[in-house]
Amino acid sequence: MPARSVCRSNLLRTMRANQLRLRLASFAYVLMSALRRLCLSGTKLANATCGTIRLKRLKIGAQVKISVRRVLFSMASAFPYVHEFAAACAALT
Repeated sequence: MPARSVCRSNLLRTMRANQLRLRLASFAYVLMSALRRLCLSGTKLANATCGTIRLKRLKIGAQVKISVRRVLFSMASAFPYVHEFAAACAALT
């Protein structure tokens, strides 16, 4: 196989991978923006950046118990944002 076609195929592969990463990042940003607009409108994080929301809302330690009818999240009692988290969950349902 000529070196030119190998370079071209590698370039196309990396371009497709970059395009997929860009689409996933864009989708995550739109999803986080909708979460902020719909669920966090009355909380302290109504004007927070996506990174702050990710850090304070999504990166939490919890024990997940899955049964036939429900999914239970058991968070630590020392979680400082439990009331805002509960308000955001209530706004989703």
